[in-house]
Amino acid sequence: MAGRQRRFLDRVEAGGLLAEVVAGLVRPPVLVLGLPRGGVVVAAQVAARLGAPLDVVVPRKVGAPGNPELAVGAVADGVQALDEPAIRRLGLDMAAVRAEAARQTAEVARRTAAYREGQPPLELAGRTAVLVDDGVATGWTCAAAASYTRRAGASRVLVAVPVGPTGLEDRLSPVVDQVVVLVTPDPYLNVGQVYERFPQVDDDEVLRCLEQGRAPAKR
Repeated sequence: MAGRQRRFLDRVEAGGLLAEVVAGLVRPPVLVLGLPRGGVVVAAQVAARLGAPLDVVVPRKVGAPGNPELAVGAVADGVQALDEPAIRRLGLDMAAVRAEAARQTAEVARRTAAYREGQPPLELAGRTAVLVDDGVATGWTCAAAASYTRRAGASRVLVAVPVGPTGLEDRLSPVVDQVVVLVTPDPYLNVGQVYERFPQVDDDEVLRCLEQGRAPAKR
């Protein structure tokens, strides 16, 4: 389901193309969840195409002590997933890793409250959860987000992203039912390499997308 050469104008175009694929794979009831920040912009296109409500899930990468760009796990609301074999292999201090996980858990709570603006999470029980980001590097944050949806009662979990690494399906298979990736570049340098325009997304844009996307929640 993935190609190697496709490029996208921006997140909106990528979301529209992703939506066409996802529409053939899911049946109601569906809830689309965007991963902030850029993933929410992509997710808004998917939710609109499916006529499904849009919500947000906030995972955070847990970086290695002294090397924060190296992911050794991720956290989400009520979820902590650490790559303990890698932590041992790298000789990292587990106490320091857990302290970083705690800091990121606090940031998850802060950001979730800010994005939801006092509203409760939309109901996941019995629904298909479609998790959308603007791209995946290691897969740790998607795995944490998927674990959150499972705990919340989702009947099926699908991860949909415009770009990701080869083998992402195998990496996520323990917690995800299906993975949709439109592009798997070779070599894969970063998420932005497949976008003509890849600006930073600010919180105001995330909030606008969520406000518009919550309207179908009553359907």
